[in-house]
Amino acid sequence: MNSKPSRNDFDPARYGLIPTPGSKSDGKGLFTLNPSKTRRYIQLALVAIFIYAGWEFYRYYLWAVGSSPDFYPRPPASEAFLPISALVGLKRWWLGNGFDPVHPAGLTIFIAAIIIALVARKSFCGYLCPVGWFCGLIDRLGARLLNPLGISRRPGKIIYRIISLPKYLLLGLLAWAILVGMGPADVEAFLFSPYNKICDSKMLLFFIEPSTNTLIGLGVLLLGSFLVQGFWCRGFCPYGALLGIFAWFSPLAVWRDKQNCTYCRRCVRACPTGIAVHEAHRVSSPECQGCLECVAACPEPDCLSVRAGYGQKAVRVSNRLIPLLCLALLFLFIAGAKVTDNWQSKVSPIELKMYHQAIYSLGHP
Repeated sequence: MNSKPSRNDFDPARYGLIPTPGSKSDGKGLFTLNPSKTRRYIQLALVAIFIYAGWEFYRYYLWAVGSSPDFYPRPPASEAFLPISALVGLKRWWLGNGFDPVHPAGLTIFIAAIIIALVARKSFCGYLCPVGWFCGLIDRLGARLLNPLGISRRPGKIIYRIISLPKYLLLGLLAWAILVGMGPADVEAFLFSPYNKICDSKMLLFFIEPSTNTLIGLGVLLLGSFLVQGFWCRGFCPYGALLGIFAWFSPLAVWRDKQNCTYCRRCVRACPTGIAVHEAHRVSSPECQGCLECVAACPEPDCLSVRAGYGQKAVRVSNRLIPLLCLALLFLFIAGAKVTDNWQSKVSPIELKMYHQAIYSLGHP
């Protein structure tokens, strides 16, 4: 007679941690959705959070500029859109001058994104970035309207490499200016300048009071995303370029079994950045966001899979591992920042309101 299973008898297959061959969702358990739907729901949840944070920030902004008598605290999540300030703050921390007290949440998210890239590829871009989500909507609209007309939205390897140059050029200029050109005194002067303290509000002005150049830039972004697969992420996002460099070292990647591949190219059409998945053995491209859209689109169950490791020692793992690690690491860093009092800005609301009175005249230091 079989004994009754004890509470300590953990069955990893029950929770989907051991992949089931031939199943896109890797069996039953934490997620029964395929990778594409899992990504959509995660993106929508994060977009909803950012919309709420954006509304809260706008109400704070109205109070800060004197348009509303009601005070609303500034949401730390708004600092996620300040990667340049975060890079300067990272250098300050590296120099041993402490964690950034002005935009600590921005620095926390920046460090989390880098660690996520090292562990789980550019899944920060693939699952958490609201700009990538928006460009993905335009991208899918372009595919739906142009593909039936026989218009290719994937320009090919050489053109893609040319398109990718601007973001690496921007990244190189920023890295040189901040990591090489700025000394300790320059770092302190920038971080504690009035401009940096309210740079999130300055960014808000780009959208609520857009200039002609801003409208032209947004128009180019929309048109480019409509016509070219992965236009923004592939060509112009220096943040993604930085994460792509770190993602090169990630042990997780999508692998292709050549024997099971029919070269239908559905993986290429599904990839947000147009990677030639059908030609790779291990998808190690710095453009890979770990979104697993290629895995979801592949009609052959055992052709594309997620594996951990390199070469012959790589082990197949659950498709859920990349999004789970991405979310777990993000929330772990946020929780750690809150516990260590490195989430809320140390700049007082009264000081911030004082600087907002001159928001139109404050220039970059």
